[in-house]
Amino acid sequence: MSVVKSALPEEDLKLVGEALQGALVDLVDLSLVAKQVHWNIVGPRFRSVHLQLDEVVSTARKHSDTVAERASAVGVTPDGRAATVAATSAIRTVPNGWITDVDAIRTLVDALGAVIERMRERVEVTDKPDPVTQDVLIQVTADLEKHAWMFQAESA
Repeated sequence: MSVVKSALPEEDLKLVGEALQGALVDLVDLSLVAKQVHWNIVGPRFRSVHLQLDEVVSTARKHSDTVAERASAVGVTPDGRAATVAATSAIRTVPNGWITDVDAIRTLVDALGAVIERMRERVEVTDKPDPVTQDVLIQVTADLEKHAWMFQAESA
């Protein structure tokens, strides 16, 4: 059942829906990974990295809502359930327990890199079928790339 009708042709809607769903999953998982690391970080750079992690959480949560609402607006039901996120995210799992500040930074560089790579693919795929969705994904990617740059600079 589709309550919201899309102006997009069915084939385009399928591509756009998959791009938005994938983006949603990656953003939800990124927020969870960053929060998990935030709670368990230890080391001499604890405070600065701890605060930086909350910035990633905030960005990921804000954009996950935007992406989910874009999906709804085009007639695709977003799925941010835990099982869906766990099954389809691009981010590797974070080990349990304390995590040093150096490992925390490495974890975020890897997580952001995985998400950005898939976001850039989604930007490309949505170019023709839905430039509005592409615009949303471009902004998400830009914000994530800024976080990636800052975490990479931490490890220089």
